[in-house]
Amino acid sequence: MSRTPFCLMLLISALPAVLGGSAISAQDKYTVQVPGGLSLSDCRGYEDWTEVAGSVPQGKINVIVANPSMIEAYQAGFPGNGKQVPDGSKIMKIAYKSEKNAESPFPVDVPDTLLGLGCMVKDSKRFADSGGWGWGSFNYDAASDTFTPATLADNPPQANDAKCGFACHTIVKAKDYVFTAYPKR
Repeated sequence: MSRTPFCLMLLISALPAVLGGSAISAQDKYTVQVPGGLSLSDCRGYEDWTEVAGSVPQGKINVIVANPSMIEAYQAGFPGNGKQVPDGSKIMKIAYKSEKNAESPFPVDVPDTLLGLGCMVKDSKRFADSGGWGWGSFNYDAASDTFTPATLADNPPQANDAKCGFACHTIVKAKDYVFTAYPKR
């Protein structure tokens, strides 16, 4: 019976850790947090939420998605029904750089590189001083595949709290601070 040398056994046992090290060191995006404000974990699962609408600011394409609670509010007639959005409702804006689709037979812009995320969370107790909503903006760096909280130098500016969107969203206070409508389908 042959014996496996101790060094070979040690190498074999360490191999999965070495090879899997890159997966272990990847950023868990849900740990990213605005200092004193929202974290991406507040909008966990947004990748599977229902699309509400899109918007096209110059050079970008935004896809707005919402969790089931917010979708139910829209389907019940929000904002036209005059009701407030229920606590637990969440909206995520996914911002992409736009590019021309080279394969399309007509001019069309499509999402290219992910630029960042903007999260809104309705919690009347937690965010009593900002219309019941908390906001968070997160920049994405494609080179490192990481997210970072936006800062006051970004557009939109992000302070170290969950009120970053409150000033802009007061324009739509009558719509419970929500800009995006749910278009006919």
